[in-house]
Amino acid sequence: MDIKFSEILRTLRRERKLSQDALAKSVGVTQQCVSEWERGRIEPTLSYLWKLADLFGVSIDVLCGRSEW
Repeated sequence: MDIKFSEILRTLRRERKLSQDALAKSVGVTQQCVSEWERGRIEPTLSYLWKLADLFGVSIDVLCGRSEW
């Protein structure tokens, strides 16, 4: 499996009809930070990966492209 975190995050966010701003507020970062994650310019720290996984109801492996959701 060769799907990037940025693509998975964008897909999960859009499937749940969340704006970047709404996602940012849910995990405690700025909208600009979410934008950078989705562009693949930066990656979240482990603590934010846990928050994202909990929010979307998936494992960190799913977020990182190591298993399918």
